[in-house]
Amino acid sequence: MAATGNGPLTGVRVVELAGIGPGPFAAMTLADLGADVVRVDRPGGAGLGIDPAHDLTNRNKRSVLIDLKTEDGAARVLDLVERADVLIEGYRPGVAERLGLGPEECLGRNPRLVYGRMTGWGQEGPLAERAGHDIGYVAVTGALSMIGKADEPPALPANLLGDYAGGSLYLVIGVLAALQHTRAPGGTGQVVDAAIVDGTAHLTTMIHAMMAAGGWQDRRGANLLDGGAPFYGSYETSDGQYMAVGALERRFYDEFIELLGIADEVPSRKDFGRWDELRDAVAERFRTKTRQEWTAIFEGSDACVAPVLSLREAPAHPHLAARGTFTSHAGVTQPAPAPRFSATPGSVRRPPARPGADTAEVTRDWELSGPHWDPRAPDPDPLAADKEG
Repeated sequence: MAATGNGPLTGVRVVELAGIGPGPFAAMTLADLGADVVRVDRPGGAGLGIDPAHDLTNRNKRSVLIDLKTEDGAARVLDLVERADVLIEGYRPGVAERLGLGPEECLGRNPRLVYGRMTGWGQEGPLAERAGHDIGYVAVTGALSMIGKADEPPALPANLLGDYAGGSLYLVIGVLAALQHTRAPGGTGQVVDAAIVDGTAHLTTMIHAMMAAGGWQDRRGANLLDGGAPFYGSYETSDGQYMAVGALERRFYDEFIELLGIADEVPSRKDFGRWDELRDAVAERFRTKTRQEWTAIFEGSDACVAPVLSLREAPAHPHLAARGTFTSHAGVTQPAPAPRFSATPGSVRRPPARPGADTAEVTRDWELSGPHWDPRAPDPDPLAADKEG
């Protein structure tokens, strides 16, 4: 079968109501997979506060500019909804309804629409109407309590664990599953309620299983995968860099301590009472060489040791470079679409969408008509709200 280069979601139309964080990333993921994503930007912007040309979460999308507070704002979005397969919004509960763009209006216009809702707390519950951010969502699920050293505050995994893993990717899973349902006999559209608290809690399923079996302590830095084990963690090198060690299985561990040069001088890994002694020996040995020197020593081995690279260093790693894990588009190095497909590979096709830049193109391609889609009528000034402020 010939590869298309457009992704497996080619032909799927997505309307994204502009927001920040997990909603745009979910829409970007769908776009990377080939979907035609039209982002509805509003005057004044709703992005990261950076130059839109560098907002990579808007790559592979097109943008139209619509003021949702004007008389015909909702009507224009509903015109898009009528022709779409998916809508994504990340407002607080009730906001889309007040704008005339809630599930009732959208599914009334297009009964086969998948209506994806991205929030932190979900559409219902005591905190549903409250403001929040990633750190709070992962905190209440118990996930944050697992990360970091036992004698220090929980470490912050940026916003990757909550916003993107527990939020964006669960929304994408929900949207794809709901799309499958629409294509089944008698299938209809439906609402996908993707809450970051739900997705993040779901990610901890294995840990809950281990706790139930007595194999995980409900405290930080005391377990096999949270830094409690001296053969699963990161260690500083002589140049102030770090090496990551994941020598969990016995045969990998044996190779690890042999290459580290401490095989004959450390206690057994099964002697839990001497784990602190083992950890100190590993740390002391790592501090005798640079990160580059240790990388060379462990290269080609099954010791499960890797250098801890910075974001700027990562694209040049030989394995990632060979796989094309990062790509360059429009002069910007960025992660390539994932996962990979043999027949319908995704690609970075377009740079980040600039607010309102694609209105005429979308009007033509989506066959929009009516006075509020007159291509001769100028879009509102994207910075109008800022100017008024």
